[in-house]
Amino acid sequence: MNIEIPKKAYKILNALENAGYEAYVVGGCVRDSLLGIKPDDWDITTSATPDQVKEVFSRTVDTGIKHGTVSVICEGELFEVTTYRIDGDYTDGRHPEWVIYTSNLVEDLKRRDFTVNAMAYNPMVGIVDLFGGVDDLRNK
Repeated sequence: MNIEIPKKAYKILNALENAGYEAYVVGGCVRDSLLGIKPDDWDITTSATPDQVKEVFSRTVDTGIKHGTVSVICEGELFEVTTYRIDGDYTDGRHPEWVIYTSNLVEDLKRRDFTVNAMAYNPMVGIVDLFGGVDDLRNK
């Protein structure tokens, strides 16, 4: 299965990979693309830490730095780039109290809320679906 990634998001993936990091679009954009729905936004997950992301890109905003998220500004558009992470305890139901960065995509996907949001995509690798998200979409 191929997903058509917008040029700007693709540029971000390429820049991270060219700098030696892994990078995937992840979550709702993958789910929506597989359902034939145009995603509203394209979130990116990477093995690069926030500081490394900021070294790769000249225009960034610390949007959720406590949780490993940096927004990259690409041609006037913001893309959230989040470091692979393992989440700590949730006290508000939405944000973990602490996170640990990891270099492992599998660990990052494990923390996501639903199987259909725990899918990642990279044009060179294809869809990473460790928890049956594609099957769940087919059976919905």
